[in-house]
Amino acid sequence: MRLALVFTITTCMCLVCSVIEADTPSVVADEEGRRTGVGQLALAEPATTHRRRPNLLLIVSDNQGYGDLGCFGNPEILTPHIDALAAGGVRLTHFYIAWPACTPSRGAILTGRYPQRNGLYGMIRNNMVNYGHQYTEIEYAFTPEMTLGLDLREVTIAQALKAGGYATGMVGKWDSGRARRFLPLQRGFDFFYGFACTGIDFFTHERYGIPSMFRGNERTERDRGVYCSSLFQREAIRFIHEEQELPWFLYAAFNNPAGSANLSKPGCVAPPEFLAKYPDRDPQDKRTRYMASVTAMDHAIGRIMNTIRELQLERDTLVFFFPDNGGGVTRPLRGGFNRMSEGGLRVPAVAYWPDKLPPGRTCDEFLSSLDVFPTLLAAGNVPPPADVALDGFNVLPTLQGRSPSPRNQMFWHQLYRTDNRAARVGQYKWFQAGDDGGLYDVVNDPGETHDLSDDRPELLAGIKTQWAAWRKEMDDCEWRGPFRED
Repeated sequence: MRLALVFTITTCMCLVCSVIEADTPSVVADEEGRRTGVGQLALAEPATTHRRRPNLLLIVSDNQGYGDLGCFGNPEILTPHIDALAAGGVRLTHFYIAWPACTPSRGAILTGRYPQRNGLYGMIRNNMVNYGHQYTEIEYAFTPEMTLGLDLREVTIAQALKAGGYATGMVGKWDSGRARRFLPLQRGFDFFYGFACTGIDFFTHERYGIPSMFRGNERTERDRGVYCSSLFQREAIRFIHEEQELPWFLYAAFNNPAGSANLSKPGCVAPPEFLAKYPDRDPQDKRTRYMASVTAMDHAIGRIMNTIRELQLERDTLVFFFPDNGGGVTRPLRGGFNRMSEGGLRVPAVAYWPDKLPPGRTCDEFLSSLDVFPTLLAAGNVPPPADVALDGFNVLPTLQGRSPSPRNQMFWHQLYRTDNRAARVGQYKWFQAGDDGGLYDVVNDPGETHDLSDDRPELLAGIKTQWAAWRKEMDDCEWRGPFRED
C-alpha cells in the first residue's frame, strides 16, 4: 500500500502538518443520530478513491490495567475475543497513553496531540459526586461538565477521515464536552450513540441523577435499563451494516470496566450472565465485578468482530484496542489509575489487520496513543490536515516488524490538583509525583523497583532538561482552552 503522508519532525519529535477549515454549514441530526450538512477540511492532496481503503476500528476501554487481559498473562480473567485479536495480530507491550486519567487521555487520542497542546489537560468532572450529590437539570446546566470541552479549533481524527472520504461513527464514552457544540456530530462524526461525560450508571444511564445517554445530539431514555456495553455493541453493529459499502471509521469507546457513576452501586457493575462466568468467586466481591465487566466488554467486541467477518470485511479492517489509562491489576508494573508510575501510563494494546500485520507477533517497541491518529490516516491513505502539529508517528512499519519505532521520548505533566511530572527517553523513565518518583530502566525494571537517580545523575539531569524543553514548547504553542489562562 502506498501511504500519502509527509512528515516533518520537531525537536520534540512531533509530526507537523497543516489545516484549513472550510465554512461549516448548519448541522442537523436525524432520529438515527446521523449528521447532515457537515463541513469539510481541506486536504493536502486528494485521497485515493480507485479501490477500497481499509475500515478502521478503534476500541478503547476505561481504566483497565496492564495485567487485565488473558493475552497479557492473566489466566484468571476471561477475554477470549481480545485474546483472539492478539493471537492473529500484534501485542504492543510498551504502549503509553498521554495522561493517567480519562478526559485528557481521550482528548489526546482524538487529536493526536499532547493534552498540553490541545488544551484539554484537566478532567471535565463535577466533583460533587464525591459527596453523593444529585443534580437538578437547571443546576447541572451550569456545571463544568456542561460548559467545558475540547477546543473547537482542534481537528479530530473523525474530521480528518471524513474529509478523506470515510463514513465516521462513534459509540460509547465521548468525555470531550457535553454542550451541543462539543458533541461528536459537531466534531466530524456522522453517527453517535453514547454519553458525553466522564461516566454514567451502566443500567440507568444517569449521571448524578441526570439522564445522560445520547443518540446524535439529543438525549434518549428509550434504552434505560439495558447494560451499556450491550447497547454499544448493538449500535456499532448497526453502523457497520449501514456503512458496509464505504470505508468506515468506528470509534468504540467503552465505559467498561470503570466504576459506575451511581453511588448506590459502587465499583464496576456487570450483568448476571457475566458474573456467572466466575462461579468460584463471590459475585459481590469488587474484583469479581471488575473481571465480569471486562468480560462483558470482551463479549461485545466479539460480536462486533463477528459482524465484520459475516460481512466479509475482516481482511479490509485495521483494529486497535487499548485502555485510556491504567487501573485494576497492573502487574508486573507499579501503580495504577491517576499515577505517573508505569501502571498508570503504560497499558496493554493490540493491533490486528489480517495479511497486513504478522499474526502472533509481540512488539516491544516504544509506542503511544499519540501515534494512532497518524497511523490511521496512513492506513486509510488520507493526507493529514494542514497546519496542525501532531505529536505522533505512522507506526505501521513498526507494527509490521520492518523498522524500529520512530518514537524515542514522551513527556507528561499532570496539573489536575497536583504537579506531577514524567518523561521517558529511550529505555529510561523519570517521574516525580509528590514523595514518589525516581529514575528507572523500564525495559529491564518494569516494576520501577530500583531507583537509578544516585547512580546516573547526569542521565537524570539530561532527562529533566528535555522535559523542560518540551514544557516550554507546549507553553509557546498556540493557545487552546478550556484550562489555559492566557
